[in-house]
Amino acid sequence: MANENKHQTPAPAARSSDPNQRLGKPDGGWRASLYAVIFESDTPTGRAFDLALIGAILLSVLVVVMASVRPFAAQHGDWLEAAEWFFTVLFTIEYVARCVCVKRPAVYARSFFGVIDLLSILPNYVSLFFPGAHVVLGLRILRLLRIFRILKLTLYIQEYSMLGEALMASRRKIFIFLSVVFLIVFLLGTVMYVVEGPENGYTSIPTAVYWAISTMTTVGFGDLVPKTDTGRTIASFMMLLGWGILAVPTGIISSEITYQRGQPRSSSRACPNCFTTGHDADARFCKGCGTALEQHD
Repeated sequence: MANENKHQTPAPAARSSDPNQRLGKPDGGWRASLYAVIFESDTPTGRAFDLALIGAILLSVLVVVMASVRPFAAQHGDWLEAAEWFFTVLFTIEYVARCVCVKRPAVYARSFFGVIDLLSILPNYVSLFFPGAHVVLGLRILRLLRIFRILKLTLYIQEYSMLGEALMASRRKIFIFLSVVFLIVFLLGTVMYVVEGPENGYTSIPTAVYWAISTMTTVGFGDLVPKTDTGRTIASFMMLLGWGILAVPTGIISSEITYQRGQPRSSSRACPNCFTTGHDADARFCKGCGTALEQHD
């Protein structure tokens, strides 16, 4: 209690940095209840909503995937179309509910997940206004945007957020690492262009750099191989070097994930009195006003 109330002064800054707080929780009524179900994932009803939505997302993506399998689509096309419209209507209701239950729906509509939600339902409705056969091929690309529904999963699974935070925290180290790798493949690719030459397939420096990248990553497509002893020696060195290089980003990200795991995780519960969010997961009282928080099971 004392620890949570110790930093009451900067509470407004914490509220403004929370994405749910930027959306604005209604002061009361059915909109506040709906907000608690949709956006506060650590309450019993919120968890049930999230689990149901995760199942719907996975099933809808499965429908999109199976619709691309021609024999299956030819046999079960009507069922797939009906299922797709069911999920489209379901996600439309969810999208409208999210916009309705917040004070600033425009903020949600412009957010990353707001755009993803819109992209997941837009293709089917667009197809209603362009039913002509001559535009069906063009709409295929738009209809493939339904696969973006799978990105909605990152909103409901905490580990996705942890991985994203680890990548963001490591972005400078990863950038430096990739810069060094690019310099190595560029230099060794240029050397291979000089050593092997166009007569052995290394017709340009970009082609040699492509070979260096596939060799360094130990992919080795086999469409371009060195013919000289010197070239084979360089290739062997690059393949061994590739093993060591691949371990570097893994170590960077792993150490950052370990650090993130040790940090206290915040809760999405909003205070019923001042609507502050971002409390610790095990918090029992609001860090802004001291009001008792709803406890999840």
